[in-house]
Amino acid sequence: MTTSATPRSRHRAFFLGAIALCLAAGAAPAHAATPPSKSQWLSDVTTAMSGSSSYLDSRAQQGGSKLSVVLDIDNTSLETYYSPGTATPQVLEFAQHAKKLGFKVLVATYRSDTAGAKKDLEAAGYSIDGVCGQVTGDSGPAVTKQRCRQQYAAAGYTITANVGNRPTDMQGGNYERGFQLPDYDGGLS
Repeated sequence: MTTSATPRSRHRAFFLGAIALCLAAGAAPAHAATPPSKSQWLSDVTTAMSGSSSYLDSRAQQGGSKLSVVLDIDNTSLETYYSPGTATPQVLEFAQHAKKLGFKVLVATYRSDTAGAKKDLEAAGYSIDGVCGQVTGDSGPAVTKQRCRQQYAAAGYTITANVGNRPTDMQGGNYERGFQLPDYDGGLS
C-alpha cells in the first residue's frame, strides 16, 4: 500500500529541493564566511601579492606615460578588519616600490570622504598621489571603482596594476593586471 505525502512533508521536500537548486546554481550564502586569524590572512595576502614587485620592475622597463597603480583601502591598503588604521605590510611595500620606480599611487575607494581617506593612508605610511571615492549617484562599489579608474585613465594615467580584496574591486577593467587579496566570501567588509 502506498501512502500519499502529507502537506508538511511536501513543504519540507519543496524547501530542501529549493536549497539544493540554489546551491547547485552557485547562489551566495545568506551570510559571509568567518575570516581566518590575522596571521593566516597575512599569509594569504602574501600569496596574492606574490610577484607584484617583479611585475612592476618589468612594467617600468616597458615604459609608458603616467604609469600608476590603483589601490583599494579597506582590508587592502589598511588592515581594517584586524588592525584598523594599520598598513597591510605587503601592500605598503608594493606601493613604496611603485613610488621608487616613478609610478603614481592612486586610490579608488567606496568611501565618500576622500580627504579623510588620504589622511588615513598617509598616517599609515603611504605616499598617495590621488584619491577617488564614492559620489552621489554611484549605485555600488563596483560602479564607484570603475568610474574612478575611468577618470584616472581619462587623465592620462596608465593603470598598470589594480589591487583590491573584493570582486567588485576588479570589475570593469581600465587596468593591465589585478592583484586580488582574499575577502573570504565577504567576511572582510
